[in-house]
Amino acid sequence: MKERHSFSESAEMYLKSIAELSEADRVVPVTALADHLVISTVSASEMVHKLEAQGLVEHLPYKGVRLTAEGARQANAVLRRHRLWEHFLSDQLGLSWEKAYAFACELEHATGDEVADALADYLGHPQTCPHGNPIPGPDGRVEVADGICLVDMKPGEGGAILRIQSPSAEILSYLQDRDLGPGTKVQIGAVEPFEGPIELDLGSETLMLGRQVASHIIVMPE
Repeated sequence: MKERHSFSESAEMYLKSIAELSEADRVVPVTALADHLVISTVSASEMVHKLEAQGLVEHLPYKGVRLTAEGARQANAVLRRHRLWEHFLSDQLGLSWEKAYAFACELEHATGDEVADALADYLGHPQTCPHGNPIPGPDGRVEVADGICLVDMKPGEGGAILRIQSPSAEILSYLQDRDLGPGTKVQIGAVEPFEGPIELDLGSETLMLGRQVASHIIVMPE
């Protein structure tokens, strides 16, 4: 995280990251939050305490952090702006997922509700970002379709990719280069032991995918 970000922008990034990592209302370990933001655990802990003092998060010692109702409202507003910009930059301007994600991370802090609503109107009120994550409505509500994480699937099981959750620009670039996105049909082949890679049958080809990347892929089982 760059030092030039104001406290307000930093807070927005933390809230958005917690929302991305806390699907199904899971408590997010501070270490996972730090890894996602590519910062030290000490820095993440310091910001968590500041956000807790503002009533935006609840810190559970030795467990992690979760958003309060107000924290979730603010986080979803940032997610709405971010994912609308991703949709515009990717679908309208033809930028790669990686570049669209990076630019959206900047634009999300400079976009007010009026602009976000106008952008949604222009785009025809899309329901998801280019890689399948739901776009919260103007009221902050967000509906997440059920699916199963790729790493939890067994050999022989398959389905269509639903979304890529908690992404980073690097992961998005890696997956887009391999045409692994929403709607792609996959079937699990061999699963190597000891945290080894997962073999994916894509119909026309077979791909070995590391578990770190696979953990970001949510599939709608057949």
